[in-house]
Amino acid sequence: MTKEVIKIANCSGYYGDKLSAAKEMVEGGPIDVLTGDYLAELTMTILFNQKMQRGEDKGYVGTFLKQVKDVAESCKNKNIKIVTNAGGLNPSSMASEIEAILGELKIDLKVAYIDGDDLMPRLGDLNDQGEVFKNIDKNIPLAESGYQTLTANAYLGAWGIKEALDKGADIVVCPRVTDAAVVIGPAAWKFNWQRTDYDALAGALAAGHIIECGCQATGGNYSFFKEVPSFDNVGYPIAEIENDGSFTITKHPGTGGLVSVGTVTAQLLYEIGSPAYINPDVIGHFDTLSIEQEDTDRVYVSGCRGSTPPSTHKACINLAGGYRNGMDLVLTGLDIEEKAEAFTNALFNSVGGKDQFDEVSINLHRTDKENPNSNEEAMATLSLSVKSNNPDLVGRLFSAKIIELSLANYPGFFSGGGGKKPGPVIVYWPALVDSKHIKEYVHLNGDTTEIIPTSQLNFEENFYQKNPIEIAPALKGETKEIPFGQLYGARSGDKGGCANMGVWAKTDKAFSFLYEFLTVEKLKKLLPDLNKFDIDRYDLPNIKSLNFYIHGILEDGVSSNNRKDGQAKSLGEYLRAKFVEIPIEIIEGE
Repeated sequence: MTKEVIKIANCSGYYGDKLSAAKEMVEGGPIDVLTGDYLAELTMTILFNQKMQRGEDKGYVGTFLKQVKDVAESCKNKNIKIVTNAGGLNPSSMASEIEAILGELKIDLKVAYIDGDDLMPRLGDLNDQGEVFKNIDKNIPLAESGYQTLTANAYLGAWGIKEALDKGADIVVCPRVTDAAVVIGPAAWKFNWQRTDYDALAGALAAGHIIECGCQATGGNYSFFKEVPSFDNVGYPIAEIENDGSFTITKHPGTGGLVSVGTVTAQLLYEIGSPAYINPDVIGHFDTLSIEQEDTDRVYVSGCRGSTPPSTHKACINLAGGYRNGMDLVLTGLDIEEKAEAFTNALFNSVGGKDQFDEVSINLHRTDKENPNSNEEAMATLSLSVKSNNPDLVGRLFSAKIIELSLANYPGFFSGGGGKKPGPVIVYWPALVDSKHIKEYVHLNGDTTEIIPTSQLNFEENFYQKNPIEIAPALKGETKEIPFGQLYGARSGDKGGCANMGVWAKTDKAFSFLYEFLTVEKLKKLLPDLNKFDIDRYDLPNIKSLNFYIHGILEDGVSSNNRKDGQAKSLGEYLRAKFVEIPIEIIEGE
C-alpha cells in the first residue's frame, strides 16, 4: 500500500536565489506545498535599510512577489499551498501586495500573514521585566554592547503556520520564523499533529533543515562533486513527509544534481552545533536518525527522536557596529614581508596613525611561490581593513590615501580589487528571550488568532535518552599519505560569530578511523590558524559523522569580520586539502 505523504518543495535558500525556481518546482512535477527561505541573519538588516530608504510599507523580500505572479494560477489549479518567510520585517505589507497581485490576475486565493516576531517596540519593557538579551556566545547583556540596535526578531515556530492552513489559507506569509518552520507547519497541518507529537515533529524538523538551503541538498556545494552527473539546471529539493515524521528527500525528474546519502548527510550537518537541534516546537536529536538510499535520487530518513522544546525563543538582533573600509593589495616577487611593512607604515603615517581607529586589521596572505613559473605564482595579497564609529575616518579619504601611494611605495604595486566593501558594519547579536513574552498572531480574513508557544502550555516534559552506538576500533597497519578529502567529505558554514564544520565518512571502517583520529587537538594541528579558538566536537556515529563547532572565528558575524571567507564556507574544503597518514586497508576499502 502506498504511504500517505505530503510533498513539500523548497524554491529558495537565500535572498537572491534562482528566481525561476518557484515556477520550476510548481510545474516540474507533483507537489503539495511550495516553500521558500529568504532570511539569513544579515538579510534582516538589508530589509531594515530597505524600509528606511523606501518607506514603512517596505521591508519584505520583493522578488517573491514576482514568483507569486509566476505560480499563482498553477497553484490555484493544482491546490498547492505556499508558505514563505519572505514577509521579513513587514509580513502585513507583503500580504497586501500579494492580495493586490491576485486581484489583478483575478485568482481567488486566501492570504494569511503571521506577526509577533518583532521585539524592537518592546525591548525597553522586556528589559524592565528582566530580559537582558545576553549574547549567547559572549555572555554580555545587550545594554553593554555599546551599539545601537537596528532589528530584534524572535524566531517563531510552526504552529502559527498550521493554524493559518487549518483556517483555509492558501498562501502563508511569515516573518522571522525558524528555517524549518515552513516545513514543520504544513506537515503538522496535513497529519493533524499535536504539540506533543515530538518524534514526528523532530522528523519534520530534520526535513526542513535539509531542504531549507535549496540545492545544497541536491548536489550543490558538495565535497564529492565529481559524483554529480550534471550541474545544469540542478533540481531543488522535495521532502515527502510521512505521518510518523519519516521522509524521503528527492527532486523533480529530468533535473541536474544528485540526491544521495552523501548530499543529505552534508546538508544535515550544515550550520548545526550540538546534534540536539533546538526549535521552539521541538528539539530534534540528529544523532538518532538514519539515512539510506532508497532509489536513484531518493534518500529515506527515519527514526529522528524528539523531545520537549526549551522555555526560551532565540532572538536575532542586529546592531549598528560603526563603519569600515579596506582594500586588497598585491605584492609580487621578492621581499614580500618587507614590502608589506613599507606600505602599511607609510599608509598609517599618512592618515595620522593607527590609534585613531577602533580596529585595524592587517593580514598578509602568502600565496607566492619560490622561483615561480607564472606571474601569478609570484603574488601575495596584503589585506587592510579599518573600522571606526566615525564614518569620515574610514570613508573616501582613507581609500584615497591608499591610492596616493601607488607610485610612491613598493615596486610592482597594484590593487587586487578585493577586500571588504566600505560602508556600515552590522554586528550580529544572538540572544534568548523567555517564551512567555512571545506574542504571535495569525491574521486571515480580518480575524486574528493568538498562538501560544508550546513551552507555555504546561505539558509534561519529555526527554530522550540516547542509546549508545558501538564503534569498532580503527584498523591499524601500514599507512599511506593521501589528501584527507580523498576519503572524507566536509561541509562548513556560519553560525553568527561562530562556524561549524561537519565531517563524514562513507564506510564504517573509515568512520572508525575518523572517530579516533580527528580530535580537536588533531584538527588544530592540521589547521593551525584555528589554534586560538575554542572548539567543541560532537559525534554523530549514526550517520558516520563528526561536527566541530568553532567559537568566535567569525567575530560578530559575516558583516563584521575581516576574513576573506566571511561565512566559513570554504573551511571544510581547507581541511580536505590536508595530507594525512591513513591505513592502506581503509583506503583500498573505499
